Amino acid sequence: MLKRITATAAAVALATLGFTAPAQAATKPNCSKAKFKIGVVTDLGKVDDKSFNQSAWDGAKDGAKKVSGGCATYIETTDSKDYAKNMALFADAKYNVIVTVGYLMADATAIAAAKYPKIKFIGVDQNNSSTNENMTGLVFEEDKSGFLAGYLAGYLTKSNKIGGVLAAKEVPPVYRYGQGYINGVAYAAKEQKKKIKTSVVYHEVGATMFSDPAWGATTAGQLLSQGYDVIFGAGGGTGNGALAKIAKKKGAFCIGVDTDQWFTVPEAQPCLVTSAMKSLSSGVSDLINLASVGYSTGGEYKGDAAIAPYHALASRVPAAVQAKVKAITPKVLDGTIPTGV
Repeated sequence: MLKRITATAAAVALATLGFTAPAQAATKPNCSKAKFKIGVVTDLGKVDDKSFNQSAWDGAKDGAKKVSGGCATYIETTDSKDYAKNMALFADAKYNVIVTVGYLMADATAIAAAKYPKIKFIGVDQNNSSTNENMTGLVFEEDKSGFLAGYLAGYLTKSNKIGGVLAAKEVPPVYRYGQGYINGVAYAAKEQKKKIKTSVVYHEVGATMFSDPAWGATTAGQLLSQGYDVIFGAGGGTGNGALAKIAKKKGAFCIGVDTDQWFTVPEAQPCLVTSAMKSLSSGVSDLINLASVGYSTGGEYKGDAAIAPYHALASRVPAAVQAKVKAITPKVLDGTIPTGV
């Protein structure tokens, strides 16, 4: 029977999960002579995507610092056909931990974990239905942070038009973000007894769905031209393209994703009121630490969800709205208020 590792259980063995500003991606390290080697295989896109891949990479670097003799390095995936090959490069070099980033890598990760039972595998955003005791799926309830972001948006809009520019909805975490966001807007609209139009546009499935900033910018521009004044950008470089476009529109709000993008996408700061976050970096770091002390890593590890601070845009969020978001947050996170996803 699979073990389920929750954030609370992990905190007993290690430190409590927390959100930290991610560092910029560094030069690729050589870990060939390290005592404890950690390899990260990115999803399609770059390790410095300022979002999903980078957050996992930051977590691996942080985990390496906490392990005696630890060293982390990465391989950037450019074609989904290379998932297995990239994992094998680390496995054949006898790495201790291999972190695979993204839902699309779940099957390849499970196969690799079965092939290399002495290596610990951490599958980010991967529901783990395998019986491999050396594989952990790091999963999140993206719908909860999406819901909170949508709820905030519902109180910030002046045009009563709220949008979203997301990667493909066929990717479950993206769908959960988007649907949670839509339902959060609806909840805020119901409280205010008013109608708010919501339009969330998804990228088509394909190799560029997380790395298409031009499409993200164009789509965001279309929404802005139609009067949408709060827009959620989610999906690696695709979402970042949307944020950069929205930042050029005076008075518009944008919402980031995965990490606190105030730190990773500074060009979005003029519009970035918050980010729908999940504890990617700290989750990866904690699992690496657990693996280093021989803790069984089978099953799933449930990371935390939240929204980021308002930073310099706090003055544009009325105190009453801030109070409403603060009050509803614990109820959404503990399930008292369902997200509908």
